[in-house]
This record gives sequence, structure tokens and C-alpha cells, in this order.
Amino acid sequence: MAVGGPSAAYLHGVEHAATFTDDVHVLVPRPLRIGPQRGLRVHVNAITPPLDVRTRRLAATFPDTRRPARGGRPPGAGRPPGAGRPPGAGRPPAAGRPPGVGMSPRPTRQSPRQRAVGARPGSAVAARPADEREAALAPRPVWDPGGPIPRSDPGRAAWETAVWLDPVRAIAIVDALLRQGVTDRDTLADVAARNADRPGGRRARWLFDLADGGAESPPESHLRVRLVLGGLPRPVVQHPVRLPNGVVLHPDLAWPEYRVAVEYDGHWHADADQLHRDRQRLNLLVGAGWLVLHVTSRRLHAEFPAVLREVRAALVNRGWRRGSPDPPWQDQLGFLEAVLSAGR
Repeated sequence: MAVGGPSAAYLHGVEHAATFTDDVHVLVPRPLRIGPQRGLRVHVNAITPPLDVRTRRLAATFPDTRRPARGGRPPGAGRPPGAGRPPGAGRPPAAGRPPGVGMSPRPTRQSPRQRAVGARPGSAVAARPADEREAALAPRPVWDPGGPIPRSDPGRAAWETAVWLDPVRAIAIVDALLRQGVTDRDTLADVAARNADRPGGRRARWLFDLADGGAESPPESHLRVRLVLGGLPRPVVQHPVRLPNGVVLHPDLAWPEYRVAVEYDGHWHADADQLHRDRQRLNLLVGAGWLVLHVTSRRLHAEFPAVLREVRAALVNRGWRRGSPDPPWQDQLGFLEAVLSAGR
């Protein structure tokens, strides 16, 4: 069992990928029968490539893999079953099962468990109550408390995030994985190709194509994908605009062929010094022939339909028409609706 999706992205350094109130996404292999637990989102582990190379050895098998005792002997070697255990701790091993397999390393109080029912790959596992005897026979997850938490590698975590989360939230996490350098576009393309025929494959490929490591904050990522989903052509992230005086500016989002730019103004832009710099940038861009629109945090979250209309009007005013040549990104909203409706 391993941590996956946005929870794995958090462990890889993307702090906004998860909060303390979010469920932890975990991957379980098909043979492992496990029901949902409070605070966990359980998924069937059925995609490639494998887990993070640093934890691959820990998750490769399900028998008891506790560290050997001194002298290289595994725990319990050379002792009859039950030797050295406190009286009454646990129960005798079931018939036909080697002692120690699937049992906790130390005696613990067993709580009622649940039995999982069938679920397709990538979906949450449903469960119904089962008696304690059957649950006690299920294999336990393997984890070395002294090592790193088993997790999906960054490329796989990006794929799982793209499939499990809505596109607006997922794009910010994938952008951050690219920006921090823990994965790259070649890795994402390889993961998408390997899993193209799996549920969510087309959706992940679409989102990977839209991802951009140049985005400097999650709200900028959210704004970009929402504009594309609204039917606008894909903007360029942090496009360099060289002014006659040699100064180079980088608007958050830009359509260079139409000289239209969008700047996202977060809460920090209310600072007097930052406001001064923003207005200076605005004047320089306008003087160079650019049409610049500003989107605040409040408008992004509460007035986005109006923002979309304003950006569309600016592009139309500069010559853009729906259906203008933009092959990879024409009619993104219709494409994504088709992808989501097909479950692919």
C-alpha cells in the first residue's frame, strides 16, 4: 500500500496539493482486501510505472518483511510459533498459513474491519462490514517506519492527480511538480502513453498538454485552465515582452499574436510598493501597444463569468475569432465535456 495522487505530490514538496482537512489518497494492490477508513480515499493500484524508486523495495511484496534481528536472522527464526509472546496476545495462526504472515509485528488491539467489494481501477473502493476472523486473514501493508513513506513517484502522482481531481485543482498541482523540477514533460508524456487505454487516460493527456511549469502560483494556474475551458485559446505563461528601452516584462498570461495580456492580482498586490510596481508595469505594457486586463482574487472566485466575457471581448477586439487557427487548443470545452462524459 502506498500514498498516491495529490497526497503523494504533497510529499514531493507541493505544499498546496493537500491540506490537513483533505482525505489521504492511498493505493492498494488488487489482492489486498481493504475497506475505506475515515480520512482515507482508497484506490485500486493498477497503473504503470511503479512506485517511487526509493520505496519500491518496501512495497514489492506482502509477506512480513521486518528488519532482521542481529546476526541476520529474521524475527522469530528458530522459535516455535508463539514463543516469547505475552500470554493471550493475538490468536493462533490459521491453518495452512505460515506463522507471522499477514500479522502485525507487535500485539495490538484489533478493531472491527471491513471487507472491500469490487471496484474498477482508479475508483474509490466500496466496502461492507465483515467479521473479525475474515479480516484477520487479510495481508497487512508493508512499511518500514524508519524509511520514507511509500508513495507514487512524481510522474505517476501527476497522472493520478489528473484522473482523480477536477481539472482546475489538478492543473495547479501538475504545474507545481513541473516548476519544482521533480518531474518533466518527457516523463509526463511517457506516463500518459503507458496508461492511454486506462480509465482517465484521455483526460490526463489533455491536462498534461495544458500544464506549464512557468506558472508562479496556484491561482494563476486556475485562471489559465478556466479561460481555456471557457473556450478561449491557450495563453502563453510568463511570455517575455521586450520594450524599446531594453526592459523585459513577463505578464502572467499573454496572447502575443493579439498583444493581449492578463495579470493576476492576489492579496499581496494591495501592498503600496507592489501596487506601485504593478502600475508601472501596466503603463509600460500599454505604451508598447498591449491591452492588459487585471483579475483579482475576488473576481476569480466570485465573478469569473464576467472575467471570461472581458477577456474574450479583448481578444475579439484584437482580431481573434472562435475557430481561428490554434490546432492543439480549439474547442477545449467541448473536448473536455466529451472526455468526462466518456469517463476516459
